[in-house]
Amino acid sequence: MTVLAGALVFDPETGDAERADVRLNGDRITEVGPRLDGDRVDCSGGLLIPGLIDCHVHVAFPRPEPLPRSARVLEAVPVLRGLLARGITTVRDAWGADAGLKHALRSGWITGPDLLVSLRQLGPTGGLGDSWEPPAGAVDHFGDPSLPDPLFDGPDAARAAVRRMVRAGADWIKVGASGAMRAVREGADVRPTDDELAALVDEARRCGRDVLAHAHTSAAVVSAARAGARSIEHGTFLDDNAVAALGDAWYVPTLSPITTSEFAEAHRRSVRLAAEAGVRIAAGSDLAPRPHVDLTTELRLLAAVLGDAAALKAATSEAARLLRLDDDRGRIEPGLRADLVLLDGPDLDVTDLPGRVRAVWHDGKRVGVSAGN
Repeated sequence: MTVLAGALVFDPETGDAERADVRLNGDRITEVGPRLDGDRVDCSGGLLIPGLIDCHVHVAFPRPEPLPRSARVLEAVPVLRGLLARGITTVRDAWGADAGLKHALRSGWITGPDLLVSLRQLGPTGGLGDSWEPPAGAVDHFGDPSLPDPLFDGPDAARAAVRRMVRAGADWIKVGASGAMRAVREGADVRPTDDELAALVDEARRCGRDVLAHAHTSAAVVSAARAGARSIEHGTFLDDNAVAALGDAWYVPTLSPITTSEFAEAHRRSVRLAAEAGVRIAAGSDLAPRPHVDLTTELRLLAAVLGDAAALKAATSEAARLLRLDDDRGRIEPGLRADLVLLDGPDLDVTDLPGRVRAVWHDGKRVGVSAGN
């Protein structure tokens, strides 16, 4: 048995960190307390936090240049490896990764975080999932049988789209409850009807799946939340009605992609509004495809609004609750998964997490961490 000794241990539920040893046996934490016996790993001068959880990534988007579809999958290999090296031990992919990447990770062919997949982003004709270009018409940039057709029009077609995703191995169902930011800006925001959203969420539940909903506008947030989506992604323009609708959902703000845009302050205001109302917030980076912006960047942005402890909670225990994994990970407690990150220094400062990562354990195994991650 391995004992991680001498560090402060962070409790995301209280925001406190207290000195303790952590005993690992296989892939589980077996005890947390003072002066534990075992093969000791010196963690003095550091802070142990739970393995980080990113609830919104895109590890396998097509590149902009015309390349064979294998390039999309092969590029994901170093991306996943890099995420794990920076202490991100679980991710939910929100469009692009297929079930084959999960199999490769489970089989040990590649290294990376535990991966939950949604395959494609479902939406109506003209919505965010509809790849259409004026010169060419319908263009599927994924073009892969493992990523089925995401389009639907009408409640019955929405149910069929959910079934296609489940058949292909989706863990979650993603829907575009609003269009992309560009569509919102240009007044061309094609959204599903409330009946379509209700049918989609109901069918996902019948198939044992939850729904995450891309939604920038208040109206889209309200529709998706009232339909029963478990998490609302982005929520750039929240108002009081949207915040009230979020009472039974999680909010995944994904500040990173638009942090330098003209909407950045409106987005930060939305996060403050939600936090003040007690909305549950989980962390997601949107892993902007290129350059890859990961959760360590998102946490810095979240902390600027919520504080360091709340940002870390959003990426650990609260993220685990959203993903229905809180009985398995997200905290440093006996019986939970031995996913841990050792940071240099005792404080909670998330300004430069990659520069602080000293060691990472995933499933109880120590992961190689390169200089500068």
